[in-house]
Amino acid sequence: MTSNDIARAIVAAAALVAVSTAEAADLPTPQAKAPIRAVANRSPWQMRLRALGVVTTDSGRVDGLPGSDLSFSDTIIPEFDISYFFTENIAAELILGTTYAKVHGGGSISALGEIGKTWLLPPTLTLQYHFTELGAFRPYVGAGVNYTVFYNQSGKTARSLDVKNTFGVALQAGFDYMIDDHWGMNFDAKKIFLRPDFDANVGGAGVSGKAKLDPWLLGAGVTYRF
Repeated sequence: MTSNDIARAIVAAAALVAVSTAEAADLPTPQAKAPIRAVANRSPWQMRLRALGVVTTDSGRVDGLPGSDLSFSDTIIPEFDISYFFTENIAAELILGTTYAKVHGGGSISALGEIGKTWLLPPTLTLQYHFTELGAFRPYVGAGVNYTVFYNQSGKTARSLDVKNTFGVALQAGFDYMIDDHWGMNFDAKKIFLRPDFDANVGGAGVSGKAKLDPWLLGAGVTYRF
């Protein structure tokens, strides 16, 4: 191969490299995929919508009537709650819902039958610890306070019924199973220690006593994390 042949080969190779470089420069630059939102940047707000079973303890007394007892109706209601996460493990939850209870006489006053009916609004605030080491399965436990407002009360065999608003202690356990970053399924159980005083008028006589409701709140529904 002559020196002229070598020169022509070098020139051809250089031209090929230049063309390849220009074509590569014209290709669109691959775009990096958007990173999944970091845990630290997640919204602290969460909400749930649940079907809630309110299962009461059938117990109570009318003062001055030995052997008297009370029983209360159970209900299923819709319930809404809002949670705020201070950290990924620590959150506060406020539940909102309303229900009613029919009050029946028991024991020595069972002949009274349905004494009356009351609606109740039991907002409950709990502080929770969420376990986050189990992937999509997020169990939690909590404890807090309840304040129950009794309203729209009416007597039946009693001429009147007045159940007093009262505070109670709440214990809680449950779990979320997260389908993705936002949506999940929830099961929750709360025990509220709720024992209000009441006054009633039965047969023209004023009576008073204490209702031991102590309801279980058993809920299942959907979770949305903002």
